[in-house]
Amino acid sequence: MQSLRLNPILNTDSYKLTHWWQYPPDTRHIYSYVESRGGMFEETMLAMLQYIVKSNFAGQVFTLEDIEEARRVAHAHFGGHPKSFNYDGFKSLYAKHGGRLPLRIRAVKEGTVVKSHNALITIENTDPEFYWLTNWAETLLLQVWYPITVATLSRAIKQVIGRALVRTGDPSLLPFKLHDFGFRGVSSKESAAIGGAAHLLNFLGTDTLAAIQLLNQFYSADLTTKDPLNCAGYSIPASEHSTITAWGEANEGQAYANMLENCPEGVVACVSDSYDIYNAVRNLWGGALRDKILQRKGTLVIRPDSGDAVSVLEELFKIVAEVFGYEVNKKGWKTTIPNVRFIQGDGVNFYTIQNITGQLTRKGWSQDIWSYGMGGALLQQVNRDTLKFALKCSAIDRAGKWHNVYKNPKTDPTKASKGGRFNLIHIGKEFATVEVDNDAPHPDSSRLGVNALETILEDGKILRDMTLQEVRDIAVKYDAYNEAA
Repeated sequence: MQSLRLNPILNTDSYKLTHWWQYPPDTRHIYSYVESRGGMFEETMLAMLQYIVKSNFAGQVFTLEDIEEARRVAHAHFGGHPKSFNYDGFKSLYAKHGGRLPLRIRAVKEGTVVKSHNALITIENTDPEFYWLTNWAETLLLQVWYPITVATLSRAIKQVIGRALVRTGDPSLLPFKLHDFGFRGVSSKESAAIGGAAHLLNFLGTDTLAAIQLLNQFYSADLTTKDPLNCAGYSIPASEHSTITAWGEANEGQAYANMLENCPEGVVACVSDSYDIYNAVRNLWGGALRDKILQRKGTLVIRPDSGDAVSVLEELFKIVAEVFGYEVNKKGWKTTIPNVRFIQGDGVNFYTIQNITGQLTRKGWSQDIWSYGMGGALLQQVNRDTLKFALKCSAIDRAGKWHNVYKNPKTDPTKASKGGRFNLIHIGKEFATVEVDNDAPHPDSSRLGVNALETILEDGKILRDMTLQEVRDIAVKYDAYNEAA
């Protein structure tokens, strides 16, 4: 099977191959930082940077053969321009460092939630001969915007559902209230793995198998059967329309019976709107199959997949309450019996979740009885501008002296960047980006407090290696749904 191979030297924007001669001639070091400039949310959760760094910047990154290939490609790509590729520079880089990159990358711990307009990541070259490497690396490093945005979105939804559970039901159900349906809805299997893994910092439910494989390989997540309660993410047996409609409309009930027979206990989900969902719930699930459902040691999760979510779910709740009975929990909200629950996976996004949860809880139903499945809106309907991510050069060492550099466009002040080298200091419950004196060799400490920007990679060596559990333990500390309920 043939797959795409990308030359690691060419994993950058074309024009960056020409930047080596564009900096001032006495340049020794370039320092840049990554920040969110606002957008959909006022804060960000750092996620999957370790994967990006290990995949692209650790160990030997390129070979002599890569240099020769890159030279040929660049020569053709730029129409033979004599300064289209820094051939001598990459040859010298290989001779001195053996294909490793003399870069230092610092960042806050993954799982940390930081207000926008703060430096989350910094990058600088460590060998003054290769100052042009810092922003050559921007293209791949800034792709961290994607998992950060997914993790931040997933976290925001967790707060919405968490508040509803605190108010109307059982908060211990929260880890399984948002299930990732996004594998088929993204641009590539790599996107599925990265975005799906970011979601799993907040929740435990997923159908994106690529995500748990990434977490196993890069975050020491357990995928063995020795400890099934410590898996990176979980799923359940579930139907799709093809497995129901294959039986034919006249045999819809047999399709459902087959699901119960093959899953005599535990949780099983079944899409039930292939024909008439109201008939399916009232007369099939609640008719011929009613006793089997009541006798099962487990839960049937009914999945509607069309129509207005609020009206459909509300009607289904009423039907199930009528044919199976219902309960009122200790907080005073109605629930269906534990044998029957629901998952809404159609038309689900951050805003519809707020609407559905708000309307149905106002009608007296506990959030306990339904969950959400979210696909493209979770993993694909985001872009770099969702949280306005940017990587900008903020300081330059010329002839041994550091100088602040920045941009401040008169035509758009929101795109102004910071000047200087930075620490990220924890002050109270918040972080503050603090400029470091330009006489300091590099910003690793501050008089104002502990610097949260830890060196995670230096000269190709990984200096911080977090596990999934460590990241999750940090992420959960920032949950606020209990306070706001």
